[in-house]
Amino acid sequence: MSTTNLTLSDFESTITDTPIALVDFWAAWCGPCRAFAPVYERSAAAHPDVLHAKVDTQAEQELAAVLAIRSIPTIMAFRDGVLVYSQPGAMPPAALEDLIAKVKGLDMAQVRAKIAERQAAEAHS
Repeated sequence: MSTTNLTLSDFESTITDTPIALVDFWAAWCGPCRAFAPVYERSAAAHPDVLHAKVDTQAEQELAAVLAIRSIPTIMAFRDGVLVYSQPGAMPPAALEDLIAKVKGLDMAQVRAKIAERQAAEAHS
């Protein structure tokens, strides 16, 4: 499977409708982004059950701003519409594989419970 380009208009619906999605925020002028691209493409081919999406931060400046992208490349991972990972920096193949394994292994009921606890604590502070 190849990567999918996302825009402001389809980002949210794609993330909420996809069980597991990785998103690579990149730009053509970014050397580390270009170096990471083949690693990401190979991962997309190896994991057809995981959406590998890309957001061109030059073309999608509003989306990058909404998501507070400050450095590229940045990788975000979503599981069942919930952001479970976000970190700038290109990843070596083994680290990307490890991230995918961890995202697949998440207990989403536990993740949602922790989010609810955090929101309740913030509401009372």
